[in-house]
Formats: sequence, structure tokens, C-alpha cells
Amino acid sequence: MSRTLGLLTVLLIVSLSGFAQDKRAEHGGQPIPAHGPPPAARAVQPPRVQQAPPTPAPANRAPQNPAPEHRGFADRPGHPDAPHVHEDSQWIGHDSGSHDSHYRVDRPWEHGRFTLGLGPNHVFRLGGGRSERFFLSGAYFSVAPYDYPYCNDWFWDQDDIVLYEDPDHEGYYLAYNVRLGTYVHVLYLGNG
Repeated sequence: MSRTLGLLTVLLIVSLSGFAQDKRAEHGGQPIPAHGPPPAARAVQPPRVQQAPPTPAPANRAPQNPAPEHRGFADRPGHPDAPHVHEDSQWIGHDSGSHDSHYRVDRPWEHGRFTLGLGPNHVFRLGGGRSERFFLSGAYFSVAPYDYPYCNDWFWDQDDIVLYEDPDHEGYYLAYNVRLGTYVHVLYLGNG
């Protein structure tokens, strides 16, 4: 009797561990967020400060354009220094609001909208390219130039990606990398 009970216990544990598997096991990497981020709280626009006109650069030196500022995102030890999603679906770094000039598009949805599915039930495999133009499931996308540093470690021919609506930046989607748990803003460029 105790031998049968022990066998049943082992079978129950094995079967329960199979049910406990989440999409992370299916696709390798981080848990897939159940939903995209909520809209950011309305960002208060800073008052405009009148600045003195810039002084011209000396003739023997080219003018220097400072690199765009990037903030840190490593909010906890071991977390990536890139926009990422916590296991509780908290989107770290998606808080700049709709007035963020880094994600302004002159003609939103110029190439239409992506219609093959958004959210956690639609996982796509990257099919090649790079941040400027990449391919997945018959469609082309481009990463927002401001986000290029945040996808330097993506495998453009094999990472799994989940797309979400961007509630703040018209014309953009958020591409979540399942392997890394990070995301970037992307524009849909149409079908290939």
C-alpha cells in the first residue's frame, strides 16, 4: 500500500511540474508579459528656458553634437540596463509619456497596421536584419533610433519577439524580446 501511495505521489509531483511550466519554457528565456504597459501618467512639460545663442565653434574644430542622453534602467541587481519588464508585468522605462520627442512620427501608420496578432498569444521568430530594418513573419519593422543601444544583444535571426500596442507613442509598437526580457519601440514598415 505504501509503495503504491509513493508511486502516486511521484506521479502527482511530475504531472504538477508539467502544469507549472509557463511560456518561458516553451520559448526559452523570460516570462512573456500578459499585457502591454498602461498609458504613462501625463508628463508635465518643463517650462521653456530662453537660452543665449550658441557661440560658434573655432574655425579649426568641427562642431560637436553631443550623443543623445540615455538613462539607466538597471533598477535591481541583475536586471538589464535597458527597458525591461518585471515578472509582474511592470514595464520599466515606459514612463516618458506621449510628448517624448524620441518617439514622434510625422505620419503614424504610414504603412498600415500590423495585423498578424499582438500580445502574449502571438510569439514571432526574428527572421533576419538589424535594428534599422528587420523581418518577422512576412513583415518588416524598424527600431526607433533612440532605442538602438537597447537591442545590441538581440539575435536578429533567432530571438522570439512578442509585439504589444504602445499606448503613448502613436505609430509605434513595443517589441518584447523573450530571451532577454527587454523591449524596444518599433515601427511597422509593411509586408515583404
